[in-house]
Amino acid sequence: MAVLSTFASISRLHIVAIAALGTFTFGWLFTGTYLWGLALVCALDWFVVNLLNRAVDLDEDLANSIEGAGFVQRHRLAVLVAGFTVLLGSLAVGHTMMPSLTPFRLSYHALGFAYNWPLLPGRRRIKELYFWKNTASALGFIITLFGYPLAWLYETAGGLLFAPGVDFATVLCALTFFFPLELSYEIIYDLRDEPGDRAAGVATYPVVHGAHVAGQIIQALLALSLAALVIGYIAGIVPWRLAVMGAAPLLQFVAYRRLQRRALVTTFDCVALTWLGAGLLACYHLWEFFQLPGSGA
Repeated sequence: MAVLSTFASISRLHIVAIAALGTFTFGWLFTGTYLWGLALVCALDWFVVNLLNRAVDLDEDLANSIEGAGFVQRHRLAVLVAGFTVLLGSLAVGHTMMPSLTPFRLSYHALGFAYNWPLLPGRRRIKELYFWKNTASALGFIITLFGYPLAWLYETAGGLLFAPGVDFATVLCALTFFFPLELSYEIIYDLRDEPGDRAAGVATYPVVHGAHVAGQIIQALLALSLAALVIGYIAGIVPWRLAVMGAAPLLQFVAYRRLQRRALVTTFDCVALTWLGAGLLACYHLWEFFQLPGSGA
């Protein structure tokens, strides 16, 4: 159990799971097809980025008492070698199977490198930049959850031939719903990491503005996320099978308010919140699979 717990922490398995399920879900929404292979590619890419991030963020993770940081400290070189080996091998194999996906994967990993490593002018990382830190992380989800399925659709269908009830406007509404929702996750994680980020000079919203303002930003983002689906559904742009995802920002709001009353966000809270989102996606597909009321609409 200790080995599995360490692996889950080092790889951020909860983030890998919600990213893979997100790709699976939006892939099905846009194409009408269950893209199992694409979800596995997404999981692999997020696994690699999270693994390499652990090696780079070692000081912050140690300061924040993140589980698995001690293991990475002892085996940092092995973690780096494993991460780069899996990355290069998967890119080579993936390109032979679906060339149209390669530009999106390269863009995602280039973003990950710039986020984790001091590649910007002045030897800075995106992670150290106010506003851009959270935006870049959310963009990584957009590339994998939206870009990957659209690349698959373009290559296999010879164009962007969406599933019934879906068009470009639907995709834009889905993006407008998901982007602020994901940003709210990022800021909740920043609340947890505030001591280590402050010590490392990482300018997150909690570090710059304090927990109260960060909480107001979280609530505004969740409201925007829900509004995108409500307005899209009323306008006839968003089908019911996408509109029901409005449950996600509502549940996140309830969960965050509980954390806010405690005035303390822990690693357990963040992991549990992420697994809640992943579980919600899994239940969504079970609902569709068993054709319960409202499915397929």
